[in-house]
Amino acid sequence: MLTALSIRDVVLIEALDLEFGGGLDVLTGETGAGKSILLDALGLALGGRGDSGLVRHGRPQAVVTATFDAPATVFSLLEDNGLEVEPGEPLIIRRLVKADGGSRAFVNDQPASAGLLRELAGHLVEIHGQHDDRGLINPRGHRALLDIFGRVEPRDTAAAWATLREAEGALAAARAEIETAARDREWLEHAVGELTALAPEPGEEEALADRRRSMQRAEKVASELSAIDDHLEGSDGALSNLRQAARVLERIADAHPTLAEALAAVDRAVTEADLAEESLREARRELAYDERALEEDEARLFELRGMARKHRVQPDDLSALTADLSARLERLDAGEGGIARLEAAVASARAAYDKAADALSARRSEAAGRLDAAVAGELAPLKLDAARFRTAVQQLPRDGWSGSGKDRVEFEIATNPGAPFAPLTKIASGGELSRFILALKVALAEEGGAATMIFDEIDRGVGGAVASAIGDRLSRLATRTQLLVVTHSPQVAARGRTHLLIAKSHDGTVTRTGVRPLDEEERREEIARMLSGATVTDEARAQADRLLEVA
Repeated sequence: MLTALSIRDVVLIEALDLEFGGGLDVLTGETGAGKSILLDALGLALGGRGDSGLVRHGRPQAVVTATFDAPATVFSLLEDNGLEVEPGEPLIIRRLVKADGGSRAFVNDQPASAGLLRELAGHLVEIHGQHDDRGLINPRGHRALLDIFGRVEPRDTAAAWATLREAEGALAAARAEIETAARDREWLEHAVGELTALAPEPGEEEALADRRRSMQRAEKVASELSAIDDHLEGSDGALSNLRQAARVLERIADAHPTLAEALAAVDRAVTEADLAEESLREARRELAYDERALEEDEARLFELRGMARKHRVQPDDLSALTADLSARLERLDAGEGGIARLEAAVASARAAYDKAADALSARRSEAAGRLDAAVAGELAPLKLDAARFRTAVQQLPRDGWSGSGKDRVEFEIATNPGAPFAPLTKIASGGELSRFILALKVALAEEGGAATMIFDEIDRGVGGAVASAIGDRLSRLATRTQLLVVTHSPQVAARGRTHLLIAKSHDGTVTRTGVRPLDEEERREEIARMLSGATVTDEARAQADRLLEVA
């Protein structure tokens, strides 16, 4: 509930600090005293438009701070929006509006957006007045209100709707894929045929490239080895010449000791040359390659790379691409059977949704009957006994169905016997509309709502027994929630747990609006003023005493 409201430099309010408790708080004052300014200030703290016209003349900025004891849902919302507020601690909302334009908002001294304040307001405060276009008047919220009243839980319908949407999505995707695949059948068949004939394997491109590099190196070495052969072997090769030299030295080695040494050296050279020749033969055997195999490997490598470029994939991905395109072609060939299965799944999911949604509609219709009876019981005391109220539960067109069901719910009234039903705002006058809202709130009150409700001059245009009935119902509502009521009715004012007086003051140059709580005697005098006008009579005071005693 709202526990405190601090206002600085808002229009005629210079500085105001108010504290609130539970139950019914009434705010009264003469016409033009500034009751609307107070509500505008609270609306600003709850995310209303930050209009620079709200800033008191000559001041740089206006500031409104509202403090709440907030429900747990508020702290979850704050956490979802990245604000750190410990559950259970006071919720302090502060809004600043500058005279030169622009505004800022804070929640427990953490920057927040006006949009977040509006979200918070939905959990904290309901404002009802003759020109209010939210809450009970807005048909968009009627279905949720009926569900709360009837304790109707659409969980099964929401689950069935999610299953249906998933099945419909799968069917639509399959149909789209088949349609696309059908257009591409010729290309698919050609591509699958090409890839299947190529039969690429993962890692094949790298293996071919490695083998190709090896054979290219062998080809280069082979030409060098041929040159070495020319130098070592043959009739003019080094080895042949060494052997001839050895034979000559053998014949003359005895002629001189050094020739024997020369022969030994030549023999060693021949031996080393033989070893070199053997090593060269071994190298040739190991480096041997098949020119035809090289050509075949190169052709295969270029074919793989060309196919990869054609399909804009890596060569190693060709095998997976072959499987994917083949599967698409198979799905196309077997498409009708798959579509039939998906259509059956959609039909089953739709039947489950219809069953859940129809059961939900039946529960809503039953709850609507109970709500209509509850509201009807409130109309006569509010002098709306000729009026009728009904909760219209109608099936939406199929494109309006959702996880919340098939129903459109709207509160309707007929103000005169025989008159047709119509939406609340279409046929109710300001006073009638306010009383209908009050009757609805009383009927809905047991099922909860915002912790704080504000009624702005809901009793305008009525008096006597009707005003007394309004006061009685507001008092009953206040046993379950906090109510702030701006009123011109002494019958309503007498019901308040606390009574706040809104008044203007002048010091010759400056006009100010102030609010102060009244003690018992001041309260008696204010109610007497409301009864008699400018001149308060003893008779008015006696009547005020009677109202307070009854209250």
